[in-house]
Amino acid sequence: MIEKIFKLRERNTNVKTEIAAGLTTFMTMAYILAVNPSVLSTTGMDATAVLLATCIASFIGTACMAFMANLPFALSAGMGLNAYMAYTVCGNLGYPWQVALLAVFIEGIIFI
Repeated sequence: MIEKIFKLRERNTNVKTEIAAGLTTFMTMAYILAVNPSVLSTTGMDATAVLLATCIASFIGTACMAFMANLPFALSAGMGLNAYMAYTVCGNLGYPWQVALLAVFIEGIIFI
């Protein structure tokens, strides 16, 4: 069944290879689960809420990539934009995190 959904034979791969690749990808991206809450909590955000939001957003993004695009790409938070928002926009420029997050939201809408 998994082979039919993801067209593994057509892509010259198998379930074992894909599981190993998935575990490798998770291990290389797991740092985001620790670093993202640490960075964003400097703005006053609740670290536990940020962790939960990061986990949920990463799951939804990766699942959409897998089931809608049928591509083996994992998606998670963009750490560069998070650091810019936390340390430059909130830190140096002094904007509250709510305003900075609204700006990121508007940027996303414009990008889409």
